[in-house]
Amino acid sequence: MIELDILTDAEREALSEVLLAPGPTAGRVLVVDDDRDSRELLAEILALHGISCLVADSAQSAFDLLMSNRSIGLLVTDLRMGPDDGLSLIRQVRASERAALPIIIVSGNAGVRDAIEAMHLSVVDFLLKPIDVAELLTLVRRELNLN
Repeated sequence: MIELDILTDAEREALSEVLLAPGPTAGRVLVVDDDRDSRELLAEILALHGISCLVADSAQSAFDLLMSNRSIGLLVTDLRMGPDDGLSLIRQVRASERAALPIIIVSGNAGVRDAIEAMHLSVVDFLLKPIDVAELLTLVRRELNLN
């Protein structure tokens, strides 16, 4: 039996990488909050509704996860964190190869200036704590194409 191989090894490898790479609608949410209770509550709410989550306790650990884990399709971040805040994280994401990642801000302490700056950074939405769970789930499902 004669095999006709029309692809080179390099072409086959490149095609395999493209086919195996998660698309823009990857199904995991990264929840970022320096408050452990808030972070775990958000992740638990999402998990109870069948949405896979990862968590991070700082802007830097969140950015590191985003750069190393392509299964993350949505970022949900608190605004007020130390040492870097949520807006710093968003600016860093927007300047990276993950610039198109959808982002939702959840904050209990935000002013109009913060909301305006967030919208200039193309966030999906800005939710105030205590969050409306139904609204959060609607946004997350829409951004991950789970509807």
